[in-house]
Amino acid sequence: MDTTTLAAFLAVNLLLIFTPGADWAYAITAGLRDRSVVPAVAGLVAGYAGYTLLAVAGLVVIVASSGTLLTALTVAGSGYLVWLGWGVLRQPATLTATGAEPESGTSSRVRVMLKGAGTSGLNPKALLLYFSLFPQFIDPAGAWPVAGQTGLLGSLHMTACAVVYLTVGVLARTVLGTRPSAARAVTRASGALMIVIGGFLLVERMAV
Repeated sequence: MDTTTLAAFLAVNLLLIFTPGADWAYAITAGLRDRSVVPAVAGLVAGYAGYTLLAVAGLVVIVASSGTLLTALTVAGSGYLVWLGWGVLRQPATLTATGAEPESGTSSRVRVMLKGAGTSGLNPKALLLYFSLFPQFIDPAGAWPVAGQTGLLGSLHMTACAVVYLTVGVLARTVLGTRPSAARAVTRASGALMIVIGGFLLVERMAV
């Protein structure tokens, strides 16, 4: 793939990533609650890794073209976001002297990663991103096979997500680490955003 195509894809992709949504809300919450934001971001990226594998295998097109599968994914993803957001609202971040709640060990980090994977992996917008954006930058007649081009674009997307969400999480902890009341307010706002996004996606899909 030529550098011009890759640069154009990265520009459009970054615009989408920089738009606050459920991923941002989860990264901010993790930055305020956890000692390290890495497990949360790793989970978010893992969710997109799943989509990349589906796209490379050509299964994204099948899922996206099936109304039943897409509706089931939307309902599951919307319900998950609402549940996750409600949990954040019930237990907003309470910062310690070190600026974050202590982790309870490996099991806690695994749970954080799984929640992150669920946040990005069950988001129907991710499927539409891979289905609608990627084909615009893939050349079936190019020197690279379609699967290779798809894999490269997916890798760029995951790398960009990792950099942006790590930055968001670290900045949330750094800026709000000494402001407990502001941290709780931002955490509650993040939880509310998850609920709103989940509800919107559900209503949007049901109206189709």
